[in-house]
Amino acid sequence: AGFASPKRPTQNPEPDPLPTFGSQGRRFRVVTNDTVVLPCDVINPGVYILAWKKGIAVLTAGSTKVSPDERIRLVDGNNLEIRDIQTNDAGNYVCQIATLKPREISHTVEILVPSRIKSVTSGGNIDTKKDSMIKLNCEADGNPVPNITWTRKNNVLPNGERNATGDTYIIQSATRHDAGQYICTAYNDVGQPAEQTITVNILYPPEIEVERAWVHSGEGNEALLVCIVNAEPHAEVSWYRDTLKLDTNERRITEVRGSRHTLIVRKVQASDFGNYSCVADNVVGKSRAYVELSGKPNPVKINSNKNGRHQNNYNISWSVDSYTPIEEFKLFYRKVPLPDESPLDTRTQGQWPKKPPTRNQDNEGYAGSPIYGYNSMRNEWNDVILPAVPSEQFTHRMAYNIRGLDTASEYEAKVMAKNRFGWTPMSDVFKFVTSATPEIDAEARDLGSTSSYNGFTKRSYNVIIFVVFNTLYFAYNTIV
Repeated sequence: AGFASPKRPTQNPEPDPLPTFGSQGRRFRVVTNDTVVLPCDVINPGVYILAWKKGIAVLTAGSTKVSPDERIRLVDGNNLEIRDIQTNDAGNYVCQIATLKPREISHTVEILVPSRIKSVTSGGNIDTKKDSMIKLNCEADGNPVPNITWTRKNNVLPNGERNATGDTYIIQSATRHDAGQYICTAYNDVGQPAEQTITVNILYPPEIEVERAWVHSGEGNEALLVCIVNAEPHAEVSWYRDTLKLDTNERRITEVRGSRHTLIVRKVQASDFGNYSCVADNVVGKSRAYVELSGKPNPVKINSNKNGRHQNNYNISWSVDSYTPIEEFKLFYRKVPLPDESPLDTRTQGQWPKKPPTRNQDNEGYAGSPIYGYNSMRNEWNDVILPAVPSEQFTHRMAYNIRGLDTASEYEAKVMAKNRFGWTPMSDVFKFVTSATPEIDAEARDLGSTSSYNGFTKRSYNVIIFVVFNTLYFAYNTIV
């Protein structure tokens, strides 16, 4: 009988290793409209099914795309691609392996949204009155939340700064200088900054500034009376002579260049001199400013060197502009009181002296004779009337020598000039000092006083006449 051969024991095969992930979960920050690829690298995938899910929604299962969204697809194996990404794509995406105990990795997608300005105050245009408070608001969104910066077009902000931050910018008490374009800029480092402009209009009554409140002219010349007018809204400007509204004619015309309003008087007549005013009117208010057109000379300008060259006399010189010839001058002078002294009359600044002026009659009444006998102890204003040298020049010049002064002492002087239309206002007070040491130059001799005309003095004319006379006399004797 035969024996059956014994069976060999059956060996169980080694189980397949479970799949593992070669990728790790990450956070992706993606700008809207861009594309993102979420990796899911699986080692030993075997027969297990891999799926992509967002929340409870299944996007893909194996190689099958479940989501109807055309922007989603699998690329390079198991990686999930999302194109043209939008804000609602933000969230957690899970790559899951369907093992007995599912294995998964999760990616977080954060959508970066460029700044966008949603709204600004009054739709970008503000009309408000002067002195009111202005509140500028700028609302913006984006991810991350944008920072808002305020700037002003072609100017600094009212507080003097170049920019300010925050959703709101406040102008506490608006002036006309605060009008302009204010720019709200929102930026969050994503894409390009967003900007919107708010135009601020400050409504205010006319503000007038005269270019010159006192205008000098002469008969036959042209005079320009100028008012600078600022207003919002635009103001209508009219010109008046006293209370009479002026109409334009051949000699009187008006000109407007921006805010500069000019009344032009051609071929000025004596009857044109007087008080004028410009009146500006808009819906907010009305303003008036005054200009005087005068034939009187301009104020005198004293142009001597303040440091005298002589101990007991001083050569003072001045000039005055006048279309009409100057008839005479009035010179006032006195010694400056010491700190412990006071003048007998402290109210003489810019006024007439109380005592009658002395008319200079030396040298056949010629202007410029020296003044003698000055009482330097009383500190009163001394004065003298000086006839002017006839001149057709616009600028009239005069020089005068004051004698009898104290050595190394400070004096002050002022001058007025008169033409046929009247006296100038008093000049500014001019201070000068006499020398402490004797003058050793030849000019220390008695120069007398002179009145300048076209670069020559009366003494110059006398010298010229004397030289010419001697020359002719010598020539005559030679011939004879």
